[in-house]
Order: sequence, then structure tokens, then C-alpha cells
Amino acid sequence: MSIPQTGSKAPDFNLPSSNGGNIALSDLKGKNVVVYFYPKDDTPGCTVEACGLRDSFKEIGKLNCVILGVSPDSVKSHGKFISKFQLPFPLLADEDKKMCQDYGVWVEKSMYGKKYMGVARTTFIIDKNGRIAKVFEKVKPEGHEQEILAALKNL
Repeated sequence: MSIPQTGSKAPDFNLPSSNGGNIALSDLKGKNVVVYFYPKDDTPGCTVEACGLRDSFKEIGKLNCVILGVSPDSVKSHGKFISKFQLPFPLLADEDKKMCQDYGVWVEKSMYGKKYMGVARTTFIIDKNGRIAKVFEKVKPEGHEQEILAALKNL
């Protein structure tokens, strides 16, 4: 599936969360939502990205915004990642990769000439009405939280 475009309705989701229970997009109406997709817990780039968001968590929260990280890792893996780096936001376990596919981020990748399927590091800002307000593709982990803050301030 292709990446949802700005202005389109965000695909709904309902996934197990690191903080227990499930989180669904429909539960977050009235709030802006940052959904960032990342390949794997506790890897260098993913850690830089998560810690940047952690460090900007309060500032992002002041903008009526919730942060959700999504990867194909398990709830257990997410729990360890959160504990190790004191992440204040939930991580969603998309083990069957349905949400990754719905958002068009489950793609063919290549490393050392070997092709495989994986998550394209991508962030979506969903406005309080459930529409895609901004899409960041091919995200560079360092400083990404500043790009997100700037976009949120323009909503």
C-alpha cells in the first residue's frame, strides 16, 4: 500500500501497547498524534530518534499532542527499550506488520546487496480530526524532533 498523503484520512489502527492494553487511533480524537515508524528497538538510529522525542516530550505535549512509536517488535521488547532509555510515551507492537502496511512503510530494503523487507523510517502527524497533516519520509534520526515540533506549531 502507498503512503497516505497529506489531507487524507489516517488509516485507523488498534495495536497492543507497551503500557498495557491496546491503543486505537479512534481513542485519540481531539488530539494531534505523532506516529513514528522505526525499524527495531535498541538499535543506534532508533535509539537516537526515540531519545530525541523523549527529550522534547513535554514541549510536544504542550501542543495537545500524543507520541506513538511503532515497530514490528514485541510488547516485551518495547518494554525493555522503554525501561533502558526512560521513554515517556507508548510503543505499539505491530508484529503482523498490518499498520506498517496500511501506512505504506513496510518496504523492500537492501543492505550489502541483499534484499529484505523492513520498516522505512517515516513519521506521520495526524491532526485532531484524524487527517494526515504532515508526512516525513526517509527520516534522519538526529534532530528529527525539531522538525516535528516545527510542524506541530504550524497546525
